[in-house]
Formats: sequence, structure tokens, C-alpha cells
Amino acid sequence: MNNDTSPGFLTPELSRQLNALGLIAVGVVLLFAFFDQLVGGELPCPLCILQRAGFVGVGVGLALNVKFGPRPSHYALAILSAMAGGAVAARQVLLHIVPGTGTFGAPFGGLHFYSWALALFIVIIAGCALLLLFDRQFAPAARIHTLGGLTLVAFALIALLALSNGVSTVLECGGGLCPDDPVNYLLLEGEPPAPAPAP
Repeated sequence: MNNDTSPGFLTPELSRQLNALGLIAVGVVLLFAFFDQLVGGELPCPLCILQRAGFVGVGVGLALNVKFGPRPSHYALAILSAMAGGAVAARQVLLHIVPGTGTFGAPFGGLHFYSWALALFIVIIAGCALLLLFDRQFAPAARIHTLGGLTLVAFALIALLALSNGVSTVLECGGGLCPDDPVNYLLLEGEPPAPAPAP
């Protein structure tokens, strides 16, 4: 590791602030998805839930950088989470890429959420890889930081949304597998009635 006098503009403190901004951005993505679920009434499919888990994993990596100082292992966690979430998003894009095969959810800005998720995961991977190029941020310093201001907001937002999405998933899926096309919260409302057979 380079010491604090190494060249580069990305100091440990600036890196922490950039990671806090990234953490808030991930929180906004999760907040938007959760808002669409609660207000728009569109329950997430199993692949959507896995993409949300990918964003939470990215958030954990960024949160570790904020709390304990930037480390390559924290960026690695964010990158691996984004790769996993991106793979799930790419699978969902490929499931619906053929015209006439249907889609899941209403589009936003001309794209469905899974397409947006794939693009965002690619941006996250590129952003974390770019930040890894700056060694000065890894200078030895006090690693544990108190949370305040922007960092406290970022931490609170991601923790609340991770917990809320976890509770929502349990309510939606009950004690078993999540339905492919969810229409209600299984734990609260039980199985939806089977459609009547066609005459």
C-alpha cells in the first residue's frame, strides 16, 4: 500500500465521500423499486428480488468503505455483487428480448426495470474498477470512522431499504418458493384462487 504522501487526488476522506454518494445512489434505486412495488402495485418476480439483492450487496461493499475506510476487498464485494446482479438482469433481459414473448412490469423511460438494472450494474462495475486505480485512498489511517451527515444518511437509507425489501420478500413468498408471476403477498393473503377452466 502507498502511504498518504503518494500521488493522486483521491484521498481516503474523498473516497469515503464518493462511496457515501454511491451508497445513496444505490439506496435511491432500491427506494424507487420499493415505491413501485408499494404504490404501483407491481410485486417483484424472483429474478427482480435477486437483482435487488445484488444492489444490497453493492451497498454493503460501499458501506464498508464508508465505515472502515476504502479497501480493495470492499470494492471487490461491490463488484462481485454487481456481477451477480448483472447476470440475473441479463438473464431477464434475454427472456424478454424476443418480440411477443411478453415482459414483466411496466416500462420506465422506455426501458423495463431489469434493463435499467443491467445498465446500472455495468456502471457500478466500471466505477468501482476505476476507483481501484487510485492507490492514495488506501493510505493507512484511522480505519473506523464515526458516521455523521452524508455518511449517516447513506447508512440509514441502505439499512432501512435492505430490511424493508427482506421483510417484503418474506411476506410475498411465504415459506416456499416465490411465484413466477406474483399477484399477492402469500404470507398475508394465501394462495390466489386458481383461474376457472375455460368452457
